[in-house]
Amino acid sequence: MTGTNSVAADVLSALDRVRPWQEDFYRHLHQHPELSHQEHDTAAAVAERLASSGYEVHEGIGGTGVVGVLDNGTGPTVLLRADMDALPVKEQTRLPYASTVTSRDLDGTVVPVMHACGHDVHVTCLLGASALLAQARQDWHGRVVALFQPAEELGDGARKMLDDDLAKVVGHVDVAFAQHVLPMPAGVVGTRPGATLSAADSMRVTVYGRGAHGSMPQASVDPVVLAAMIVVRLQTVIAREIAPTDPAVLTVGSIHAGTKSNVIGDQAVLELNVRSYDDHVRGAILDAVRRIVTSECQASRSPKEPEFELFDRFPPTRNDVTTTARVRTAFDAFFGDDSQDLPLQTASEDFSDIPNALSTPYTYWGIGGIDPVTYQRAAEAGRVSEDIPVNHSPTFAPVLQPTLDSGTQALVAAALTWLTPPA
Repeated sequence: MTGTNSVAADVLSALDRVRPWQEDFYRHLHQHPELSHQEHDTAAAVAERLASSGYEVHEGIGGTGVVGVLDNGTGPTVLLRADMDALPVKEQTRLPYASTVTSRDLDGTVVPVMHACGHDVHVTCLLGASALLAQARQDWHGRVVALFQPAEELGDGARKMLDDDLAKVVGHVDVAFAQHVLPMPAGVVGTRPGATLSAADSMRVTVYGRGAHGSMPQASVDPVVLAAMIVVRLQTVIAREIAPTDPAVLTVGSIHAGTKSNVIGDQAVLELNVRSYDDHVRGAILDAVRRIVTSECQASRSPKEPEFELFDRFPPTRNDVTTTARVRTAFDAFFGDDSQDLPLQTASEDFSDIPNALSTPYTYWGIGGIDPVTYQRAAEAGRVSEDIPVNHSPTFAPVLQPTLDSGTQALVAAALTWLTPPA
């Protein structure tokens, strides 16, 4: 066992004492989820727990963000991040601690709320890791920054914390880490160098026609036909303009036009989503969308130029190769065969906004949350896609253990790979 992993084993030997309150905290958090930018009770519980562990606590950063700082002598600064927000999803897990919460979203609509993405796991694991590091200060030197971020699901939580002087609160950071529970067997920890999560760009496109009676189409410029032509043509962007070796997705998820069967309206609104891993590819796709929409509008004699609005934008997550290799070595030593390669993920995150703004190398890994026996049974039957709920599903329910243990262990093992052992 290397020196670092020996220290990790010593620090994690206290996990048995942390586990009971961690599990209780998780159940409570899962049962009381809060939407993006509304994580007030979650933030208060996090701040209270950090303070009890001896952290200097900073609250209200970017709205509901919380940062705990623990100085423990001279050494590197390690930032560990967890996201806190839940989703407008009605839970269907049948867990005894399932959410029955409803809340008003940012538009004022009453919606059901559920931790359908596992952010409750992330919060609980980071609180456990923070407590373990605080209890074992004799085993390391340096500085730990535990960052609890709001509104990851909207893609603006990290930026709002940065805009609210996060850099002044955390100071210089040597390395940053984050993790996400995924539909993999619980106990597995997956790492990946380089491109890991996609960039995401949502675009709202409004195209204009000329309204008329449904029986007199010659008097119209039909926006429904125009929108249909745009949708068909957009399918060629990935198929014919992007190299097959560059993974990317373009999805038109929403079209709204018209009010009645015999009325030709005067506009249509399309909402589309682009996923990519390379900045050049990202730009090429977005440029192609604008070019195709504009050309189709001209071909249809649209009386007005189309309008384009980008929203819900997420940066790509590109793990630093050197940092990831160092963490992988620690995970291999600690987790053995449960330390595995993480496949390229099509999901998106805003975590990287923080280390990018701080000029800090980072790595982001996945932890499994599915009962291993259930997962194995589905894999042997070739039914993983059918039988294993994924993030954002109303039936997504990570098993408590070993999910919480492995997530806590991963954070501690990674942090101690940087934090300097005492002389």
